[in-house]
Amino acid sequence: MLCWKGYRLVFNKRSSRNPREGYANIVEDEGGVVEGIVYEIADEDIEKLDRYEGYPQHYSRQKVKIRLQSGDVVEATVYIARQQMTAEGLKPSREYLNRLLKGCDLLSKNIVSYGILKH
Repeated sequence: MLCWKGYRLVFNKRSSRNPREGYANIVEDEGGVVEGIVYEIADEDIEKLDRYEGYPQHYSRQKVKIRLQSGDVVEATVYIARQQMTAEGLKPSREYLNRLLKGCDLLSKNIVSYGILKH
């Protein structure tokens, strides 16, 4: 698990299925913190992930330095929704939120409570 300071989780990435549905995204926020899981994948699998995420049309892909719980600093790739693919006032569907929360045992109780209470 990682905690990435200076960003926060939002649901402002427009869904192609429902104009009022939002997908997870991160935005800069000086006081924010994003929790996540780091996976190591083979270079050839990045292309598969790019297609799944809609890169480069829907998301930009950025390399960032993050600090792991162990204290190690590693380079990671994050997908951030392109501005033209975002909108304010979107909400995740219950199905989508449940899919995200399936990994809640890997995150802190604060983040999981936030996700459940906000939506």
